[in-house]
Amino acid sequence: MTNIILCGGSGTRLWPISRTLMPKQFVKLFNDKSLFQLTLQRNSAVCDKLFIVSNSEQYFLALDQLDEINKVNNNETKYLLEPIGRNTAPAIALACLALEEDEIVLVTPSDHLVKDEAQYRKVLQEAKDLAKSDYLVTFGIKPTFAETGFGYIEAEGLDAKAFHEKPDFEKATAYLRAGNYYWNSGMFCFKAGIFLDELKKYSPQIYEASLKAYENASKSTTDATCLIRIQHQEMLNIPEDSIDYAVMEKSSKVKVVPSDIGWSDVGSFDALYDELPKDENGNTINEKYVQIDSKNNLIYGNERKITTVDIEDLIIADTGDALLISKKGSSQKVKNIVQKIRGDSELHNIHLTAHRPWGTYTILEDNPKYKIKRIEVKPGGRLSLQKHFHRSEHWTVVSGTAVVTLGERDIPLRANESIYIPMGELHRLQNAGKLDLVIIETQIGDYLGEDDIVRIHDDYKREE
Repeated sequence: MTNIILCGGSGTRLWPISRTLMPKQFVKLFNDKSLFQLTLQRNSAVCDKLFIVSNSEQYFLALDQLDEINKVNNNETKYLLEPIGRNTAPAIALACLALEEDEIVLVTPSDHLVKDEAQYRKVLQEAKDLAKSDYLVTFGIKPTFAETGFGYIEAEGLDAKAFHEKPDFEKATAYLRAGNYYWNSGMFCFKAGIFLDELKKYSPQIYEASLKAYENASKSTTDATCLIRIQHQEMLNIPEDSIDYAVMEKSSKVKVVPSDIGWSDVGSFDALYDELPKDENGNTINEKYVQIDSKNNLIYGNERKITTVDIEDLIIADTGDALLISKKGSSQKVKNIVQKIRGDSELHNIHLTAHRPWGTYTILEDNPKYKIKRIEVKPGGRLSLQKHFHRSEHWTVVSGTAVVTLGERDIPLRANESIYIPMGELHRLQNAGKLDLVIIETQIGDYLGEDDIVRIHDDYKREE
C-alpha cells in the first residue's frame, strides 16, 4: 500500500506560527516533531511506499524532516512537485497516474494528528479490505461536539449517503444528535485505477488535463527515490477542484468507515490548545512563560520571556517578528488577519529564519536601506548562481570554509575574511568544508526584497 501524503496549504489559521514557506505541517509542535513527521511515522508502519505531493519550497523541508525519521528511510519514496496548487483532486490524480492500477493507496493530509494508533490500524485494515473490492473509502470521524468548521458525511451503514458543507451551529447540533453523521477527515483509501476511472467518468476535464500534465512532466529516479516535476502551464490548465466535489459526492462506489481514532486537524489555535500539555493552571507548558494568577491560556514562543498577570482564556503566539493575542474561541478569525497584512509585508509568507534547500538564513536587522542576515550553509550546499539589480552585498565568514564565485573567479574564504559583491555582479556562495558554513551578509540598496534575485543556475532547479 502506498501512502499519498498531501503537503499543500499554508495553515493561515495558525499564523504567525505557520507561514507560507514554513506551514504548520512542518512546525515542530509535538515533542520536537512536526505533524508531517508524525504522519510519516504513523503510516510507514502500515504502508511500504510513500508518495509525497508538495511544491518546490516544501520539497526540501520534507526531505530534511524525513531524514530525521530514521525508521522510514527504508521506505520507497516518490515525490511529486506541483508548481501551483489546484486542490486535492488534481494532486491525487497526478500521484495515482504514477502508480500501478491495482496499487491500493492511502491518501492522508500531512497536518493531522491521530492519537489512538491501535484503533487507527484497525480502521485502515477495514478500509483496505473495502478498497480491494473496488470501493472508494473515506474515513468519517465520530463527532464529539457540534463543530461548524468541518464538512460532514451522512452515512447509511457503510454507504456514504451525502456530503454536507460546513453547517451552522443548529445543523451541527442536529447532526451530532442524529448519530449517522461524521466529520469529513479528508483521508481516503482506494485502488489508484478505480479512482482514476471514477474521475474520468465524473470530472473528465480534470482527468484529461492531469493525464497530459503527467505525460509532459520531468521525471528523475535514483536508487530509492522518484521525483516528478509538473510544468507550470500544464498545472495551470488543470481545473481546480477538491476530491469531494470532483468524485466522492458523485460516485456510487463510496463507502465510509466510522473512525474513533483520537483525530484532530489542528486547524486552529483552539484545536492546538486542546492537544498541548498543560500545567496545573491550564496554561500550555512553556519554559519561557512566567505568570501570576493566569489560567487556561495557550502560550507559544521560545525566543523571549513571556509574562502575564491576571489573564484567562487567551491565545498568545510570539514568533519574534509578529505577536498574536486572541480570545480563545475566536481563533478561526486569524485567517482574516493574514488577509489584512498580506498586501504590505512578508509576514504572512516567511519567518525571520527561512529554510532553503542549502540551509537557512535569519534576518538580524531589516531597515529601508540595509538588511543584515545570518546565513548558514550545510556541508556540500551552495546557493544559486545569481545577481541582484537593486542591492550590493558584503559577506563576512564567521565559521567554516567558503568558496565564493564572483564573476569568473572562485575565491576561497575562511573565518574573519570577507568579500564585497557589487550590484549586478554574478555570484554564488558554496560550503567547501565538512562543517556548517556561517556568514554574516549585509545588503545595501534602495530595494531589498527577496524577489530581487535573478537565478542563472541552480542545483535545486529554481531558475527564474
